[in-house]
Amino acid sequence: MDRATISLDAEVWLWTSKGASWHFLTVEGEAAAEVRYASLGLTRGFGSVSVEVTIGGTRWRTSLFPSKASGGFILPLKAAVRKAEGFAVGDRVAVTITI
Repeated sequence: MDRATISLDAEVWLWTSKGASWHFLTVEGEAAAEVRYASLGLTRGFGSVSVEVTIGGTRWRTSLFPSKASGGFILPLKAAVRKAEGFAVGDRVAVTITI
């Protein structure tokens, strides 16, 4: 099967619960539709999709998770990636997702 590559710009946001917080990007609209199509038959638990992500010069493997709120997906951002690429909450970043 050919790998699908999806590019988008998204804003970094913060989710906080019980004193802990996590940084995410939301994949929505046309990009989310492309993810759904490219991941047919490849989803895992909770509808997650295994992906390779590139932001700037940093590439890593992670999963996208379905978002009921947006109808798309959320992408968790590791602290090491945020530090290496120098972005924070509210910044817009260019992202390439490979499925």
